[in-house]
Amino acid sequence: MELIFSSLYTFLVYYGYILIVRILLSWFQGQEWAFNIISILSPITDPYLNIFRSIIPPLGGIDFSAILAILALQLLQSFLGNLAVSAMAAGF
Repeated sequence: MELIFSSLYTFLVYYGYILIVRILLSWFQGQEWAFNIISILSPITDPYLNIFRSIIPPLGGIDFSAILAILALQLLQSFLGNLAVSAMAAGF
């Protein structure tokens, strides 16, 4: 059980890094090198970001939904980390 929780936690950590890179690269959309990387990362990150874009639409060209998406991911990481520690302490 601990392996499952710790694996999910690790996956979410890496997904968070990918999400942050995608968000930062959106500032450089006009650059060809950034567009190439965004085109690779968009199919991975946009389905998750679209959930939060439907809740908070872009205001004045600024996408605040990314902040909510990162906070939700951090909350889920914290929850899974606590479950992994609890499973390890319980001996599962």
